[in-house]
Amino acid sequence: MLGADATTFAAVFAALYAAHEVGDHWMQTHAQACGKEAAGWAGRILCAKHVATLAATKAAALTLMAVVIGIPLHPAAVGTALAVDGVSHYWADRRVTLAALAEWLGRRIIPGKGDFYRLGNGETAPTGTGAYALDQSWHVGWLFIAALIGCMGVA
Repeated sequence: MLGADATTFAAVFAALYAAHEVGDHWMQTHAQACGKEAAGWAGRILCAKHVATLAATKAAALTLMAVVIGIPLHPAAVGTALAVDGVSHYWADRRVTLAALAEWLGRRIIPGKGDFYRLGNGETAPTGTGAYALDQSWHVGWLFIAALIGCMGVA
């Protein structure tokens, strides 16, 4: 069988989502949060460290979920899911990339998306900005894809 049933998918998605919330907000250091968008290698390294910690948090959550619930996840599927999620997370967290996507969409497909990205003051209310909303929704969308991948090979 290529994939798993809906219950397995729901469990995998829930574990990834919970781990995302913990990893993206609790495990990320202040230096990573403030510096991951910086130009050059310093920003790239901080972003990569954040994504590595996030992937470890998600791997731990998936392992715990699989053991407690008794779902035999396929290691290669989980590794692929975490890699896809990690690449998408890194891409968005460099910020200039997500901002450029919002601008492009705003000019061509979804009017005002770039304006929405720029809403709010990131210094005073980083979680109340358009950038934060688009960032988190991007991540959750990719968690959905990662959960589908993570279920592959489960009988």
